[in-house]
Amino acid sequence: MTTTIQPDSQSTRPTETPAARQFVNFLFFSLDRSFRAEPATVKLEAKRELIEIVKRHTGPMMVLPYSTVGLKAGVDFMLWRIGYDIDPFQKMVADINRSTFGRYLTVPFNFMAMTKHSQYVEEHVHEGQEGRRLKIVPGKRPFLFVYPFVKTRDWYLLPMNERQRIMNEHIAIGHKYPRVKINTTYSFGLDDQDFVVAFEADKPEEFLDLVQELRETESSKYTVRDTPMFTCRRSTIEEILESLA
Repeated sequence: MTTTIQPDSQSTRPTETPAARQFVNFLFFSLDRSFRAEPATVKLEAKRELIEIVKRHTGPMMVLPYSTVGLKAGVDFMLWRIGYDIDPFQKMVADINRSTFGRYLTVPFNFMAMTKHSQYVEEHVHEGQEGRRLKIVPGKRPFLFVYPFVKTRDWYLLPMNERQRIMNEHIAIGHKYPRVKINTTYSFGLDDQDFVVAFEADKPEEFLDLVQELRETESSKYTVRDTPMFTCRRSTIEEILESLA
């Protein structure tokens, strides 16, 4: 009598490939005033070179330029960079450092983070925000509000059901502002903050009202730091450089 051995369902089950997570970087630049004294030909060539660098690195990752001129002391523009490999992030900055324009640039702020599944939301997904937040899909809203975020250690010691209760109120307020799109990224162990939060909006007043209302929630008392805050206007690298010198 022949005995048929059934294959073990566990051993024959295909290995699931983890969903890819993105690196997300907010790189702020400040231009030295001495650049404005350079001859027009030098400035023109330096701008052309930097524009070429930005365009060359747009592809291996997303590179979205934003102007902060006149909106925040000490910063002139920001590059929001999103990609699946960390190498292009470094290679791009190395190219900028070697460029003529790079001699006049400093980086006062640079926030590094990654995408990650949220613990608190399963169905709370904004327009264009796919894969339960593993994939950042920037919209085309003219304003981006960016800040690092640190919570108290006591927050992480609360039972999960208690944190969920508190976050439910936080999420409900967010639902009242559907035109403000949140992009939450995680920095644990990668940078000084816990999270970097970026809100896309059509109008600054929409974001202002949202933040004011969030200040009155229970979750707010577990915040250690949510500054500096940056108001950024979406632009092109050409427009940004033209506004600087």
